[in-house]
Amino acid sequence: MREIGIFSGSAHPELAEEICAHLGVPLSPAAVTRFSNDCLQVQLQANCRERDIFLIQPLVPPVQEHLMELLLMLDAGRGASAARLTAVIPHYSYARSDKKDAPRISIGGRLVADLLTTAGANRVLTMTLHSPQVHGFFTAPVDHLNALNVLAGHFQGRDLRNTIVVSPDLGNAKPATQFARLLHLPVAAGSKRRLSDDKVVIDAIVGEVAGKNVIILEDEVANGGTIVELLQRLREQRVGKIVLACTHGLFTGPAIARLRAQPDLVEIVTTNTVPIPPEKRLPHLHVLSIAPLLAETIRRVHEGESVSSLFVNAY
Repeated sequence: MREIGIFSGSAHPELAEEICAHLGVPLSPAAVTRFSNDCLQVQLQANCRERDIFLIQPLVPPVQEHLMELLLMLDAGRGASAARLTAVIPHYSYARSDKKDAPRISIGGRLVADLLTTAGANRVLTMTLHSPQVHGFFTAPVDHLNALNVLAGHFQGRDLRNTIVVSPDLGNAKPATQFARLLHLPVAAGSKRRLSDDKVVIDAIVGEVAGKNVIILEDEVANGGTIVELLQRLREQRVGKIVLACTHGLFTGPAIARLRAQPDLVEIVTTNTVPIPPEKRLPHLHVLSIAPLLAETIRRVHEGESVSSLFVNAY
């Protein structure tokens, strides 16, 4: 893989290093500096000319800083005559802004997609978009990955008799069904209404969950409001043990305190699409690595092989 170059922004360098270790290539250095007027400057400190360049940068807090870094890295790579630039965005946070649900607001997911392609992205590699239709906002090709096989692998080999997979809302029911198929389990879903960023109401659970152990599958957990509401509905159904599995463990604001206060939540499983600092690592939290999956995807993209075949068992 001599004609490949991998750079990382400051959002999640540990993930980039792990990906490079799996690929057997060095992580190329990049320098991010800040001028006295608060403007950022990025320099890619390795040769990019006619090379296949991958820029790894999840959009995590501070999101706007990391987005600007990525845009500058793309522009720098284009100016350095890279043959192809792929933005590897394990967590695309603007996927939540996917529709105009109030007057005079921006559809941020589409705007950021336009910014990325304008900056020079020839291809985008991302994982578990909060709204799948955001895939269509990009004019560049998008490889939309998921972590269902990675998450399911954590549970395989366990005694899952009398267990059901529960999606917090009907919008997430399709991936929850795919996850349940991998584990040969039934599935149920909540009927959710979002009142604000921090407040949701789950009116009912569609499916038979009474008396069963539960694996909650969520795409991301931010402030934890949806999970707390769902746990209350599950308790009303007198379920057994409850496990939470999600791809993006953001755990923002009061999330850690909320999750710590749930005595019947026996395990939390997430991936390292976003960095999880020590203060957020609860004793029953397990962080699975998606670096092998991203590394294999990068290798296949670089060598012109199929990416969709990686997920044939998840559908």
